[in-house]
Amino acid sequence: MSLATEDTHLVSQVLDGKTGEYRRLVERYERSVFRFAYNMIGNLHDSEDLTQEVFVAAFDNLRSYDSRRSSMLTWLLTITRNRCINRWKQRRPTTVFEPDAAVNSQYPETDAIRREFWEELDAALVSLPLDQKTAFVLAEIEQLSYEEIAAIENTTLGTVKSRIHRAKQKLRKLLGAHSGKR
Repeated sequence: MSLATEDTHLVSQVLDGKTGEYRRLVERYERSVFRFAYNMIGNLHDSEDLTQEVFVAAFDNLRSYDSRRSSMLTWLLTITRNRCINRWKQRRPTTVFEPDAAVNSQYPETDAIRREFWEELDAALVSLPLDQKTAFVLAEIEQLSYEEIAAIENTTLGTVKSRIHRAKQKLRKLLGAHSGKR
């Protein structure tokens, strides 16, 4: 059974009253939702809260999910994006450090270089306009297709490509200037 088919089956079960099955959807997608939220708003506590809010909202609106229009992940990330925008409007983030980047290894210097890269990227991401930042994070960090991003952003494929291109140009410029200071 494909993931999409399994998701549709789980949604049907939940809507038929087997609400315990919703946990399987949460377990499947909570890491992606959290990671996207964290990369957008940059605060661990707020990202955890937002992730919970997303899954409560998704549960409350599960009848509106249509597997013919989007995958479950796309639908959940759309909800996440909208919640992030609301938080973003409340206050601008200070950093969006990638949690997986701080991996302990036998090569501490590699970890330090990785942390420094993510810190520089975080600083550069903060300076991007929200639409460019969202498209970039979804494409490069979440590894979504441009079509999925267009669905989440409720825009055209061309607009997504343009936003990502502009974000990459600006990031190259910012990171290039940053690395040139060393």
